[in-house]
This record gives sequence, structure tokens and C-alpha cells, in this order.
Amino acid sequence: MAWFRKEKPKVLPDNGETRNRALRVDGLWCKCEGCGDILYKPDYEKAWNVCHCGHHGTLPARRYLDLVLDEGSFEEHDQSLAPLDPLDFTDSKKYRDRARDSAKKLGEKDAFIAGMGRIEGRLVSIGTFNFAFMGGSMGSVVGEKVTRTFERAIENRCPVIVFSASGGARMQEGIFSLMQMAKTSAAVARFREIRQPYISVMLHPTTGGVAASFAWLGDVVLAEPKALIGFAGPRVIEQTIRQKLPEGFQRSEFLLEKGMIDGIVTREQMKARISRLLGLLG
Repeated sequence: MAWFRKEKPKVLPDNGETRNRALRVDGLWCKCEGCGDILYKPDYEKAWNVCHCGHHGTLPARRYLDLVLDEGSFEEHDQSLAPLDPLDFTDSKKYRDRARDSAKKLGEKDAFIAGMGRIEGRLVSIGTFNFAFMGGSMGSVVGEKVTRTFERAIENRCPVIVFSASGGARMQEGIFSLMQMAKTSAAVARFREIRQPYISVMLHPTTGGVAASFAWLGDVVLAEPKALIGFAGPRVIEQTIRQKLPEGFQRSEFLLEKGMIDGIVTREQMKARISRLLGLLG
């Protein structure tokens, strides 16, 4: 007598309830891009998207505000500003359609969120890039919102905190985009007259015109672990100079070793480090 017999597997009915249950289960887990471990998503999100191996995953832009600001203290400004299409730009898709699709998907008008908040009770003007919106590219609206972040700080005589994550200037706006580098840098220069600290935090990645302008002009420049920071990317540089770059080139650890940034801070330590710096510099 056989110990077992073959039977056709029982197939569950393909109804909406079964599919929804599968989606709910799948949504409870995610994979770390660093060590490859499977993580329980609620615990991962509670840890600010940082794995037990130390790998910092992508954190939604608004969660950076939750990370460092006192609860309930954020007051958003300029949320109604939205990009136009001054050049009527079209590549594989119209610029206005790209911007509209990103806005619809993310619920944001552009790639920068700005406002006022408090860190351990201290008033700050703060802004953070949303890399999910067209690669965090800096067009006219982003440049204007960054500039206003510094202008509000001048008006309130308070520090500025900016979290940068960008692919650089927004090519769909051409010279209008490149002009934002000078505009935002001039805003930083005016801000320095009130002698308040500007802390720039570079996330992964911070490149192009953003890195080459206000992001690297902080009184203190911090970065997250293993963030890619620089003007041109490593592949572009290698193809240009036809040489192999050093291991870890343009990563935050490499830049700290070369004296290009002031510190590497994990998300767990971010609020405490910024608060301490504000106390020392303010």
C-alpha cells in the first residue's frame, strides 16, 4: 500500500477577497537592498526605513520632517506653487504631462516641501526634497521655494535646515532651471547677514546643480551613510577621464575622509545631532 497518493492541488476561487488578502500579506514585508534580508514592514517603517544591518532605505520626504521636528509643529508654506512649461518642452513625453502625472501620483505640486517648525522648541525654517518627483530635479518652483525658505529665516531670524536629494537641474526648463543655482546661492549669502546657522543634510543621492549650489554652502554639511554626493555621477566621470575611480568614490564616507563634509549621521541620531548643533551655533 502506498504511503501517499498524488492529488491535484486545490485551487482557491479567484475572487476579489482572495486577491485583496494576498495583497495585504505581500504588503507586510519588504527586502533590504543592503543585506537582502526580508523585513517586517511595520517594524522597518518604525525604524525610519533603516535595516538592522545599518542600510538606510529610501524614506518618504515628509517623514524627514517627522524625523527631526517636534510633533505637530510643522507649518507648510508655498504649497500652492506649481511648475509651468516656459519652453513647451517635449522629449518622449510633454513636460507638463510629466509634472502633472508626478503631482497626481504623489499628491505634491513639485519636488520641494518647505515651511516652519520647531526642533526641541527652537524655531527653524526647514525644507526637504522629494526625490520621487522627477528625481528631485530643481526647476523654477523648487528654486523659488528654496529661496523663500531662507527669506523666511531672515524674517524670523532663525536657523535653516535643508534636506537635499536631487538629480540636479531640471532639463525640461533649460536656462530657467540653471538660473536657480545662482538664485538660491544668493539667498544663502543674504541669509548669512543675520548670523544664524544653516545646516545642510545631504541624502542619497545629492548631485548636479543642487550639490553645486546651496546644498554645499551650509555652515555645517551632514550626510546620511553611503549617500552618493557630487556634481557628475561616477560613470560620467569614468567615461570622461577614462580612468577607474577609487572604491566608494563620491559616497559620504569617502567625502568625510577627504574633508568635503562635516559628518555622517544616522537617522536615529539625526534630531539629536541637529539640535545640538543649533545649540552650539545659535
